[in-house]
Amino acid sequence: MLKKYSVSFILVFAFMTIGCGEYGKVDQGRVIACDKANKTITIILDKSADRKKPDYTLLPAVEYKLPDDPAEMGPEPKSGRLMKLDLEKKEAVVYSLEQKDILAIAFTVVEQKNAPASDPLVFDKAANKPRPFPVIDLQKKTITTYLGKLKTLLTFSVPEQYLALPSDAWAFGDEVRIYYKEKGKSLRLMNVTQTDIFKK
Repeated sequence: MLKKYSVSFILVFAFMTIGCGEYGKVDQGRVIACDKANKTITIILDKSADRKKPDYTLLPAVEYKLPDDPAEMGPEPKSGRLMKLDLEKKEAVVYSLEQKDILAIAFTVVEQKNAPASDPLVFDKAANKPRPFPVIDLQKKTITTYLGKLKTLLTFSVPEQYLALPSDAWAFGDEVRIYYKEKGKSLRLMNVTQTDIFKK
């Protein structure tokens, strides 16, 4: 579910993004790991020059300390190692913890359905919360996930050896934007995935 930031937080973050050369720097990436004990996250950075078309494949992965002040951070990021599902190329882009590399895994579409976030297959009305994804069916050898931006419920199959990967390999980590002055130590963190800047 999308969370709300205060208007002042968003305006300050936007200002920092515009003037980051003078005030600090901003990195954007997808979270692949969260260490609650040490209050750190690890992300794969966006190497695209177009913020509207991120490309989370810049290696190596980078670790950041979370802001010391909880008020400088939005919702706690969720981690996952699925960087992208390319429906045109039929290719899943996954970060391998073992190889510390990006894997491009060909997949076959089993079922593709247009579904708004309120669809019963996506949202559990009785529990009043989104259904958990991915759903891995080892008998059918399929993986089902929801692509929120595309409003698409996708079931696909991959070569059998990849079904042995942990479930987080098929889960999208949250996209985050980090403001920092010292590399590896965030001063502010915006959870882009869980933030709706249009809500008041």
